[in-house]
Amino acid sequence: MIVTSALIIWKALMCITGSESPVVVVLSESMEPGFKRGDILFLHMNRDPIRAGEIVVFNVDGREIPIVHRVIMVHDRKDTGEVDVLTKGDKNDVDDRLLYVHGQLWLQRHHVMGRAVGYSISFSYTSST
Repeated sequence: MIVTSALIIWKALMCITGSESPVVVVLSESMEPGFKRGDILFLHMNRDPIRAGEIVVFNVDGREIPIVHRVIMVHDRKDTGEVDVLTKGDKNDVDDRLLYVHGQLWLQRHHVMGRAVGYSISFSYTSST
């Protein structure tokens, strides 16, 4: 019963937010100081154009784990109306092209799972020594 209820709630959130994964956990330090490992992000996805400065969660072809990074550049394709985006972790020195599939320079809309619209800080603390 609990599992069924959780699945129903998850599916409802997917419909409401337009995101295949309405809640994600930050898995690395690449977005510090804004987001820390373990922070929970709430996502939303709609047809509005993605713009520079937005924080998005995206999948890279061939990788299963989604990535949380900021859009740093947008390329509007006038012929199709589509928008290509380039991302970068706030803490990283270079853009994410090395994370994309070899030869891929931009992410397309189908790579983006959602935009961060809110977050909750992690209540767990991991120390490294």
